[in-house]
Amino acid sequence: MVRYVYDFTEGGREMVGLLGGKGSNLAEMTRLGLPVPPGFVITTEACRAFLTTGGEPMGMSREVSDYLKAVEKAAGRRLGQRDDPLLLSVRSGARFSMPGMMETILDIGLNDDSVLGLAKVSGSERFAWDSYRRLVQMFGSTVMGVDAALFEQAMAELKDLRGAPDDMHLDAGDLAELVETYKTVIRRETGESFPQSPAEQLHRAILAVFESWNGERARLYRRREHIPDDLGTAVSVQRMVFGNLGSDSGSGVAFTRDPATGHPGPYGDYLSNAQGEDVVAGIRNTVPLSELERLDPTSYARLCAHMRTLERHYRDLCDIEFTIERGTLWMLQTRVGKRTAEASFALAAALTDEGLITPDESLARVSGEGLTRLMFPRFDTSGNGDPLARGLPASPGAAVGAAVFHSAEAVRRAAAGEKVILVRQETTPDDLPGMIAAQAVLTSRGGKTSHAAVVARGMGKVCVCGAEDLEVDTEAQRFTAPDGTVVEEGTVISVDGSAGAVYPGSVPLVDSAVMRFLETGDTGDTGEGSAGVVDAVARALARADTVRRLEVRANADTPEDAVRARRFGAQGIGLCRTEHMFLGERRKLVEEMILARSDTERHGALAALLPLQRQDFVGILEAMDGLPVTIRLLDPPLHEFLPDRTELAVRIAAAEARGDLPVARDVELLAAVNRMHEENPMLGLRGVRLGLVVPGLVAMQVRAIGEAVAERTRADGAPQAEIMVPLVGDVRELRIVREEVQRVLAEVSEASGVPVTCPVGTMIELPRAALTAGRIAEEAEFFSFGTNDLTQTTWGFSRDDVEAEFFSAYLDKGVFPTSPFETIDQDGVGRLVGIAVAEGRTTRPELKIGVCGEHGGDPESVHFFHAAGLDYVSCSPFRVPVARLEAGRAALEEADISDSR
Repeated sequence: MVRYVYDFTEGGREMVGLLGGKGSNLAEMTRLGLPVPPGFVITTEACRAFLTTGGEPMGMSREVSDYLKAVEKAAGRRLGQRDDPLLLSVRSGARFSMPGMMETILDIGLNDDSVLGLAKVSGSERFAWDSYRRLVQMFGSTVMGVDAALFEQAMAELKDLRGAPDDMHLDAGDLAELVETYKTVIRRETGESFPQSPAEQLHRAILAVFESWNGERARLYRRREHIPDDLGTAVSVQRMVFGNLGSDSGSGVAFTRDPATGHPGPYGDYLSNAQGEDVVAGIRNTVPLSELERLDPTSYARLCAHMRTLERHYRDLCDIEFTIERGTLWMLQTRVGKRTAEASFALAAALTDEGLITPDESLARVSGEGLTRLMFPRFDTSGNGDPLARGLPASPGAAVGAAVFHSAEAVRRAAAGEKVILVRQETTPDDLPGMIAAQAVLTSRGGKTSHAAVVARGMGKVCVCGAEDLEVDTEAQRFTAPDGTVVEEGTVISVDGSAGAVYPGSVPLVDSAVMRFLETGDTGDTGEGSAGVVDAVARALARADTVRRLEVRANADTPEDAVRARRFGAQGIGLCRTEHMFLGERRKLVEEMILARSDTERHGALAALLPLQRQDFVGILEAMDGLPVTIRLLDPPLHEFLPDRTELAVRIAAAEARGDLPVARDVELLAAVNRMHEENPMLGLRGVRLGLVVPGLVAMQVRAIGEAVAERTRADGAPQAEIMVPLVGDVRELRIVREEVQRVLAEVSEASGVPVTCPVGTMIELPRAALTAGRIAEEAEFFSFGTNDLTQTTWGFSRDDVEAEFFSAYLDKGVFPTSPFETIDQDGVGRLVGIAVAEGRTTRPELKIGVCGEHGGDPESVHFFHAAGLDYVSCSPFRVPVARLEAGRAALEEADISDSR
């Protein structure tokens, strides 16, 4: 038979899944002998049964009645007793902390009769009527569905009438009058009276807490925090203790350490003559917890002792709620406290130094998400009001600069020493110089894996994309905000890439000491003691590097990116995108190749490109000397290297309108653009397909790579170039290209006198490639998952469009908990990864496998790739420290799972 109720004395924190966080921790404090008012917990199983059937599970009411009798016996009072009534609190408590998201009802058991008995036994009429009005107000809003604002309005009107600055200045008669007003509001709004039966109050309160699991705010919170919807909440029923009995009573919230910094020492707030909800509601000003030492030194000393007990027992920062009832301290709740990213790292290091946790436990207590927040500068927006607009927080950080609307202008102004923000409707590869020059990128279109977002993250640039409410007019060089504010070119704006917000003017920045450390290796001033945040980050990364199995490489396209990535701890380059080497002045040579009318013209253009690309590879191989550098052959469609189709057509039409002959090259280029136009270029002539249909393209790139390897070898370097063929869908495509690669490398070896060999592998970025990985591995010496395209082709999503179009609706409706372009879709895309890993290594056991899509730097995805058996992840240079940290945590997580078996 299923059991639905447990006394506090029967549980413990190991039962968190059944008793919820609040209930299991109350049981744990009871087990430790701390002063906890007696009570019992109704389990999450009961809640799930209620939510499934719409009614309470069979037998639950009987169990509640039985356990209530035990509480009554311990208290020497009964629920509903007139002269000295037992009063109860009913509180929610899910497995994962959801503060304020579900319901609490206090003072259950009071009615028109027992309030008089409470007044007599307590010696305070005001206290009794204050408790009763709280019950009627809470019960009316949370159980009976009355708008809480109606109760607040009635309170405000009475205070105005009495000239009372707050509720403490209302006397017993005022509060008795307020109770009647509240009851009238309930009858008017619901058609029923406030229930006088304490048993009915308790029963309905329990069911109301169950129902609050599916309340709007609870669902929203779960979506944001990625908490499953099917867990349900437990309900804690507990004997009331009262902090509103006079000046010798009160309630407070305390932390065993500062949750903002991690600094040691009691930290919190206290409010005398108040119940617990008064502290968090902010209806009266609290005093610092230290003030309690003056008001009630005995209770303060006991509280500090209990806090030390709890911190040492939980071996972590504890968040505590307590009440003092006429000089007697009661512990009402504890949980592992939420804390800032800074406090997370500082606490982990401090608790290790104090011997409370091991270095491995310290690493498990921090996260890549927290490290990300510490790496980027932040705005102090306290005095800045509302933002001009909001978009997608594509690349975190904070930047200030003058708004500019064209790449060339960004370069010009930056060269003159001006800080700029590049504002576009969306970016293209042509905008790369401006993106490099700018402090941040702001677009009105695109998602978190759009061009702007991906490139900005790779460069460590701040980026807000998909700010749809902005009307960006690049021709007029201005944008218009939703409130009508017009921002002209040159106007200073501030872009918050962490919050996805844009502010007018210059918002002050807070520097990141952590980023300075990661870039220089200098811990500098680490703050107070060994738990300074910079020192703590350094220690966490060092531990992660010791225990992790996954290598961490970087996506880098220039020698400068490679140098930066190596400083951040990258163990090679997992993706070097050669298309970025064809931009700028070299674009003309690419145009010549595309416009070539003969093989001779095409080979001439390729021959001119070869030495330029070779020098790029020399620089990158030198920066990563001794480490692998995976170079991807040209991937995007060639028309991306041609001028914009509409722009060409407008130039030609304008010339004709003036009676002039159009520029011949414009006409030639427009013809080429029209000839190469594709309805869906991302699924068209790109990747390996280019190598098969454009003669000489693969040979030029491979020759440049081979000659760079030979040059570095002659210079006593240790180049480790790897050649990656993109968008392979069939083994025959790879076989043809690999044969050409081997032929060209053999020619380079013969000509240079230096043996040149480069492993040849492929990107797995199409479902067909994943499903035929066993055959592709016959020709591939390594795999690298291109999870951006693999996600796109698996879901049938256009990653540049869908996030702005309907992802918000999908997230709201729970279709997926987070964007599959941010965190790997383990059920779909992840399954393809698993198939490819298994089949690839069946064919070639020594097959090296990594990932180079954006997921390589996502903390949750890194854990998946570790479990899937990959050898490395590759990500933007600025995400390398995050990936290192999470790779270490993933290894510990796997070890914990193994130990538990």
